[in-house]
Amino acid sequence: MIVLHTFGPAFGQPDPSPFVMKAMALLKLSGLPHTTEVFAGGPHLGPKGKRPFIVDDGVTVADSTLIRFHLEQKYGLDFDAHLTVQQKGVAWAVEKMCEEHLYFAAVYFRWMVDENFNKGPATFFNKVPSLIRPLVRAAMRNKSRKMLHAQGLGRHTEAEIAQLACRDIDALAHALGDADWFGGASPCAADASVGAFVLACLCEHFDTPLLARAKSHKNLVAYAQRVQSRFFA
Repeated sequence: MIVLHTFGPAFGQPDPSPFVMKAMALLKLSGLPHTTEVFAGGPHLGPKGKRPFIVDDGVTVADSTLIRFHLEQKYGLDFDAHLTVQQKGVAWAVEKMCEEHLYFAAVYFRWMVDENFNKGPATFFNKVPSLIRPLVRAAMRNKSRKMLHAQGLGRHTEAEIAQLACRDIDALAHALGDADWFGGASPCAADASVGAFVLACLCEHFDTPLLARAKSHKNLVAYAQRVQSRFFA
């Protein structure tokens, strides 16, 4: 039995992390027996200091993409077997646009906008003793601020970040077009990732430009419903 370690449901979604939701979708798509377990340690604990990670027959694999590779290599799977070589290239590029660009915009609007932070990430630390809770919240928020600055997106104005993120969302809508999945008639590996990010953008718990832009694309709204039904029903 494969055990996937997660943060647990939050904000009306299966997990606050799109990377965890990606791993959940990959495991569902694989058809392999698995279970999920909320990892009790803080976000910085666990392999590589992040989630998701799996434990499979005593082997620990961290990082959602490396989890994909592990499943394919160990169990002889190919999530993209039905794609052409060109489609595989596009799927990978779209997936990485979400993970290496859109993700940081989502982090910005959840962590750096006061209203969203207070009703979102700040609640992650509710179990911290009350005397030091404000210090821990401030330290973790500052850590996210430094990460965004180092990555580059955090050097822009809020309006500029919104402009860049909306361009990503428009690109997703155009790339999907009239298809049901980024894999065409059936899901591919990219759908696990892109689906998770579209759900994250459409999260009603947060007031962000990403929510408004994603809702403006009817095909992305319908796609999110398919993702929810297929992977998280």
